[in-house]
Amino acid sequence: MNDPMNDPMNDPLNDLFPTEEFEPTLAAALARLAAVRPGDYARTRNQIEGAVSRLSPYITHGFLSLPQVLVGLRQKHRLDAEHKFVYELGWREFFAHVWQERGDDIFQSLHEGLLPDAAYARELPADIRQGATGVPAIDEAVRALYATGYLHNHARMWLASYVVHFRKVHWRAGADWLYGHLLDGDLASNHLSWQWVAATGSHKAYLFNAENVARYAPKAWHSAGSVVDNSYEALDRMARDAGAVHKPHPRAARVEEPALYTQPPPGLNLPAATATSLPTNAWLVHPWALRDISDVREAPSGMTLVGAFVPAFHAQWPWSAKRWQFVAARMADVCKNSFWFEGSVPPSARFLHDLHLQPHGAHWPITQSIAAPRLFAEPASACTSFTQFYKRVSGSLQF
Repeated sequence: MNDPMNDPMNDPLNDLFPTEEFEPTLAAALARLAAVRPGDYARTRNQIEGAVSRLSPYITHGFLSLPQVLVGLRQKHRLDAEHKFVYELGWREFFAHVWQERGDDIFQSLHEGLLPDAAYARELPADIRQGATGVPAIDEAVRALYATGYLHNHARMWLASYVVHFRKVHWRAGADWLYGHLLDGDLASNHLSWQWVAATGSHKAYLFNAENVARYAPKAWHSAGSVVDNSYEALDRMARDAGAVHKPHPRAARVEEPALYTQPPPGLNLPAATATSLPTNAWLVHPWALRDISDVREAPSGMTLVGAFVPAFHAQWPWSAKRWQFVAARMADVCKNSFWFEGSVPPSARFLHDLHLQPHGAHWPITQSIAAPRLFAEPASACTSFTQFYKRVSGSLQF
């Protein structure tokens, strides 16, 4: 994983592919929020080049909370609980709710999909990783992912559908790979979305065809003549046939997959520290709580904010250099110091935010914390579908 010779910071794709910049500052996050046009979003959100917000990296890492996003939009736009943009915010909290209720079960199939789990390969093929499948929609999505650290949600769905249903690769292999390369990678949203596509977390598989791509994507993505240039009936039969596996185009151009790092990449200086080296008034800031502390009313006086990266987490969930740099830069703005934690987080650790929306388990024990902002009130009992969840919680929004 940690190969300095394969450093995404020097990725030639950055010169070849138009790069969407995500500046790791609160000012950039607020500017992007101010630029959102909810009406345009509702009309064009399915288009790859549509008016989506691209706020997700800032939301995932806590630059902005979901309530802050909604309040910011409502200052200039009319919104209600049925607006498409508000629904999207709701999906994020729904996935977090499922993670809270199911824990690590979200990392295995919640139920059987179109085929038994054993019918799917556990390794993502090299041609997918290299954007060389011969299906333009998939190969363009991979190139965009590596160049920007971001993918439009429609492209994520196409990519997941192709991996699972046409290449017969287990959804978990694809979800782990995609998470590593995304700036906005959220374990709940990412892995449960893959399960939704795979029909292991939903009741119907998500399929797409060339007509769908042509309707919503730029011309370079169009996939006429490829495996997805079929009727939905034919594609459904293929998805249910364990032996129907698409063979990649032998002449497809290939790109190099950027490295993923289980520890800070070359050029990112994060000193190592232990629990005994923390100041007595330290509150730890984890990578998902990078908001401005000045608006946290519960903040104790005299607290020292210390940024913490924990090796045990990254050993399981490596990140791209882009994401390491994005998070570390913002953490340096929020905290007095940031470090690479040696050993376990001490049981006495105090966190700026609790991890209700990011329950990373034993890697992040919580004894004292300040609550993370929530958009909805927690439902009284577990919800098994978004419809059920939203029906129960949407009334808690104040419009």
